[in-house]
Amino acid sequence: MSDLAAKVIDLLRERSESISCAESITGGALTSALVSISGASDVLLGSIVAYSKEMKINQLGLSAELIDEKGLVSKEVALEMARGARQKLGSSWAISSTGSAGPRALDGSSPGEIWIAIVGPDSQESMKLSLNGARQEVISGAVEGALTLLERILRA
Repeated sequence: MSDLAAKVIDLLRERSESISCAESITGGALTSALVSISGASDVLLGSIVAYSKEMKINQLGLSAELIDEKGLVSKEVALEMARGARQKLGSSWAISSTGSAGPRALDGSSPGEIWIAIVGPDSQESMKLSLNGARQEVISGAVEGALTLLERILRA
């Protein structure tokens, strides 16, 4: 995964752009993957780990109504988390993760159901993942999926 994180850092540096993260399911693992790369400080502005509904509302500016209507694990919540991080941290790009690592369902979503969202200067994209495995395997899969999506978008 470090190769993938290094590619993302390099692409952002080449573009003179920055990134921020809004993490729920990944709990800081996505940011950790990025900061493991030398030179990450050239592009990574910061991260907000908003694990609870209240933190998503208070730190990222999500509305309780959106969460209640769409659920914590939804495309809409993932996109709003990324928008909130981009706005709060002032980055060119923001990436978010929300989902259930198990072993129990979360807010009606099955364990392993994850939404990743990326919001940038002129685009936004989201992706649903359905992962199997133990809790840490699901989290690692979410980080890999997020970095893969971001790399693809930055290369386009």
